[in-house]
Amino acid sequence: MKRSLARLISTFFYLGDFPFASGTLASAAAVLLVLGMPASILVYVAVTIAVTVIGIWAAGITEKEVGKKDPSCVVIDEVAGVLVSFFLVPLSWPVIIIGFFLFRAFDMFKIPPADSLENEGGGKGIVLDDIAAGVYTNLTLQAGIWLAAHIR
Repeated sequence: MKRSLARLISTFFYLGDFPFASGTLASAAAVLLVLGMPASILVYVAVTIAVTVIGIWAAGITEKEVGKKDPSCVVIDEVAGVLVSFFLVPLSWPVIIIGFFLFRAFDMFKIPPADSLENEGGGKGIVLDDIAAGVYTNLTLQAGIWLAAHIR
């Protein structure tokens, strides 16, 4: 039961089992989650923390079950990272699209210290590097939005 629940969560309802680009698919699904959330900072923070904490637990179990470090089927880390990416960001289609691609790039290229977070191992290592990618994305979006509003 515990392994089945962990698999369900870590693959974000089995999106991680998609045969290719499962991380991108999960990131897109996470954007839909962001768009569907109520306009409450408290709810957003609670969901982000819950996804992160439960995701670390589930990712660790699935990693052990699969027997491979950071298996591609584990995509709950992308969901947590996308939630961080769009925290307190005014959502418009240009911002969403740019944020989505920025997150995917930051996630793939593992700019320090994200690369060292991945070395933590287990569920923590799987999820925390994507949290860092989400922070990078959020800061980049916030800076871009500020610049767009102040430079004319």
